[in-house]
Amino acid sequence: MILWLAVVLVFLPAARAQRTPDIGYVYPAGGRQGTTFQVAISGQYLDGATDVVISCGGIKGTILEHVKPLNGKQIALLRDRLKELQEMMTSEKPDEPNSVSHPIRDSAAIADANAAINSETKMDKGAMQREMADIKKQLANPKNRIRDNPQLAEDVTIRVAVAADAEPGERELRLKTALGLSNPITFYVGKLPEYSEKEPNNKASDTEVLSALPLVINGQIMSGDVDCFRLKLSKGVRLVVAASARELNPYLADAVPGWFQATLALYDTYRNELAYVDDYTFHPDPVLFYEIPRDGDYVLEIKDAIYRGREDFVYRITVGELPFVTSIFPLGGPAGEKTTIRMKGWNLPADELTMDANDKEPGIIAVSVHNGELVSNSVPFAVDTLPECLEQEPNDRQPTAQKVTLPIIVNGRIEKSGDWDVFSFEGRAGDKVVAEVYARRLNSPLDSILKLADANDKKLIVNDDYEDKGAGLTTHHADSYLSTILPANGTYYIHLGDAQQKGGAAYSYRLRISPPQPDFELRVVPSSINAREGATVPITIYALRKDAFSDDITVVLKDAPSGFNLSGGRVVAQQNQVNPVRKTDFFSNGVKLMLKVPQTPTKEPISLNLEGRAVIGGREVVRPVVPADDMMQAFIYHHLVPAKDLKVMVLPRGAPKPPATRRAEKPKPKS
Repeated sequence: MILWLAVVLVFLPAARAQRTPDIGYVYPAGGRQGTTFQVAISGQYLDGATDVVISCGGIKGTILEHVKPLNGKQIALLRDRLKELQEMMTSEKPDEPNSVSHPIRDSAAIADANAAINSETKMDKGAMQREMADIKKQLANPKNRIRDNPQLAEDVTIRVAVAADAEPGERELRLKTALGLSNPITFYVGKLPEYSEKEPNNKASDTEVLSALPLVINGQIMSGDVDCFRLKLSKGVRLVVAASARELNPYLADAVPGWFQATLALYDTYRNELAYVDDYTFHPDPVLFYEIPRDGDYVLEIKDAIYRGREDFVYRITVGELPFVTSIFPLGGPAGEKTTIRMKGWNLPADELTMDANDKEPGIIAVSVHNGELVSNSVPFAVDTLPECLEQEPNDRQPTAQKVTLPIIVNGRIEKSGDWDVFSFEGRAGDKVVAEVYARRLNSPLDSILKLADANDKKLIVNDDYEDKGAGLTTHHADSYLSTILPANGTYYIHLGDAQQKGGAAYSYRLRISPPQPDFELRVVPSSINAREGATVPITIYALRKDAFSDDITVVLKDAPSGFNLSGGRVVAQQNQVNPVRKTDFFSNGVKLMLKVPQTPTKEPISLNLEGRAVIGGREVVRPVVPADDMMQAFIYHHLVPAKDLKVMVLPRGAPKPPATRRAEKPKPKS
């Protein structure tokens, strides 16, 4: 008995810690400015959902319904009650009318009904028939059955109203529940009309013709499902079809490869395949480009690559003659200056754009273009403070290497298959040198490889892929990184190529060659924190150290409301250094800090800001702590996925009361 109690006491806190509200998907995953519509949410531990929290403003969400499947005990009670009613109906002298029991809708009502079953309550035949019908309906309702996937066990329906002036773009949606805030999930606001699939639509003949393009198509792919849409298109239309699937739900813990791998196909009326894509360069979400040869109806098809599917295989397809940027050059520019960017793509208003970085801080910013009222996709553009230059051909061998002076950032391209770009610099024995490629992290398909050689063409160090933990949505870390100490005075050569022997106009890069530039980034997990009033809860800090920076980092609250306090805010030297052999060391060595919350509950979630401080080169460097969530991919891989806000909910003390199940509001009659 004592051993059993000890085991319970050990595991009970862990079990409670895991009972945090979790959203598996939202559908549709966005909507148009100035519209009101219903959204289905599925997840677990969503009891007592009372409010919808959406970032950036301009959107209001209202809870309409929460449905939680009946558990085994509840189902057994219903079946016992049904059996008893059936026996009462077949008896010779049914009970005289007295009272009518109500349908069982939640755990509290079931407890009341169970007591009533054992009482002497009497009912007439009509009441018994109505109760039997209600019980049969509940037992037959698929929503009341235990789901195959416990992560999608509960359903919440909300009404979303998007203001006409709501800022377009990506938002984060959370639910406020009796257990606190849920995880954030992606939700979009757009300007285009929205259309939701209407089943059955696995055949083109079952679907209506969509002629008012451009628009956004919303849908879900179930197991073995194929969704088709008929499009009325005119000759000469430069059609762009961009799917968002993995983008909406980046990692599925229990699916391989860990996301919905959508494919797109375009057919003519005779079912001839005109175009097919299953990705876009290295992005899992496909983008289809096609110039329409003649007027007529065409069929757009979306499915999973291997015909998987379930409710969280949600998609949004933007379709029409839309501007779309496929590549830019250069991929970045110096802070405080203007850079002319050359662009390639479809339906672009021009092939050049001027980026003014006079007011931009170093980092990566998003660039897009307008074609009338239509806005293109966003592409990343890097801003830095180091000197920059352009690659100069020919430079494919050491004898023709381009001479550079360190520190430098070179903007270049691997222009053709098998091409190499070589750069030479002068070094002295004992100099520390770093060479780093930014390409894949800037939307370039380049899979770089770096080599450092001496004047005799002897290879000193080689690197293909280097993992950047800060790039939480990247699964193939294809950018290269070298760090070494030069062995002697002389000329050294950096060779840069594509590991897959590919090349082209889109295979751009930014190559930094410099002494080490020690720096750091910070992540805090989770992005939604729930705590009882006056409690102290743990949060985890991950330090992403750059160029071998290994000194202490102090983490503090910035402009926090009264009552919040952070203790233990120190990331000690060497902590979170990544062991290249045991990569799991990074996630196992997160730094635990303690966050104390106010003594009174909060009605609304509080946004907190943290920052990290360290002394580098004799000066204090301050960096923001980016909120993130530790997400699992395909049963094993972990990723730090950044979030927009760090939200904290302070809850009242004591266990939350089980809420009554809320039912959907009846639609108002049309006037």
